[in-house]
Amino acid sequence: MPEGKVDVACVGETMLLLVPDPPAAPDDAERFRRDIGGAESNVAIGLRRLGASTSWHSALGDDAFGDYVLSRIAGEGVSCVVRRDPDRVTGLYVKELRGPTTTVRYYRGSSAASRLVAGDIERVVEQRPRLVHTSGITPSLSPQNREVIEQLWRTAPEGTRLSLDVNFRPAIHDSDAAPMLLDLANRADLVFCGQDEAESLWGLSSPEQVREAIHGPGTLVVKQGARGAVTFGADGRTFHPAPTITVVEPVGAGDAFAAGFIREHVRGGSDAEALALGTRLAGAALSVHGDLPETAAFTLGEQGH
Repeated sequence: MPEGKVDVACVGETMLLLVPDPPAAPDDAERFRRDIGGAESNVAIGLRRLGASTSWHSALGDDAFGDYVLSRIAGEGVSCVVRRDPDRVTGLYVKELRGPTTTVRYYRGSSAASRLVAGDIERVVEQRPRLVHTSGITPSLSPQNREVIEQLWRTAPEGTRLSLDVNFRPAIHDSDAAPMLLDLANRADLVFCGQDEAESLWGLSSPEQVREAIHGPGTLVVKQGARGAVTFGADGRTFHPAPTITVVEPVGAGDAFAAGFIREHVRGGSDAEALALGTRLAGAALSVHGDLPETAAFTLGEQGH
């Protein structure tokens, strides 16, 4: 993709996803359908459906799972800048459905994207995107990944904004995660953090306390689950309530929210407009099985601008 033509570059791992089909508890599931799952590629796809030009940067194994992941993301119109690693595999995770509860199990310890290299980040910088988005998962997959994300934070071109979704996962983050994530957040321009994540990581119990701790970014979004979300940004403190919906599955709602918010943020919308689109898409994600809302939800979001 030509230099300067990318609105948002997303950096992080996407895995093959196996989901019981039809939905069933893990003890009863006999068949699984394949899908893909990854926080950053979810955001890239959501942004592309909203009309933004996006790229996804990562590594995949030189295997059939990697072929499938790549074809799915590229099929959404996302520019895929991906290194194929012949010595490592494509990551895998499985959803275990237990009534209203969804548990995910990761098989990614030896995955290609858990060992990003400096060249992966250099290709991000070369695109000179308006905004680079990653999550707190990516630097936590390995010490090597942490070094690579640090390199990205240091070398992002002037004019490129850095976006971080904290995305705390107890199954992934170790005891060193709290100071590392706080440091990255305070050096970013746009940060997404759940109130529950801030409580678990840093013992912070209100949006104002989160803002006091994450004081570096020009825009901070504190997600409050069923209550809604608060933004601290150029427009001051802005709140938007969450829609009233029946939750089918919670996975992917945060990524849909980030896609909506970033879309408005990049094109100069107000914090109120960004929150409105983000919460609408998050609600659509909560209403379906899968990591992304139906395509029609993004169309409605665009028309609602």
